[in-house]
Amino acid sequence: MLRRLVLSTLATAAAGTAGFGPLPPLPLLSPPEALTVTVSESGYPNADGTFELTCDDPAGGTHPAREHACARLEQLAKAGENPFKPVPADQFCTQVYGGPAVAHITGTWQGRSVDARFSRADGCEIDRWENLEPVLPLVRG
Repeated sequence: MLRRLVLSTLATAAAGTAGFGPLPPLPLLSPPEALTVTVSESGYPNADGTFELTCDDPAGGTHPAREHACARLEQLAKAGENPFKPVPADQFCTQVYGGPAVAHITGTWQGRSVDARFSRADGCEIDRWENLEPVLPLVRG
């Protein structure tokens, strides 16, 4: 009987040290939201350049409108929108030229890798650009 008690106690102790039982909570392992926004040919010297944007609390980076940009990204996330997806190839777009401005955004958003290009070449691209303002600067051609 004593032998069973000792073996039972040893087995319980070994199970506790082997990781069985309650585990401590794990930290959230999602990557931080960090984007690099490069804008050129906007017609506005202060809008052109490469800016870093981190949407932690508080917003950080060199982006000139970082707080508003992060707030816009949060709105889009809550709405379930992906503002970085390209215009579908079969999408009909108005042939309206919005100017020569172009942008490239890379980084991480909502745990996903981002590598998106933007222009103002037609109505669909203009809508896409304006949907991301102020992540992308206010530009009117």
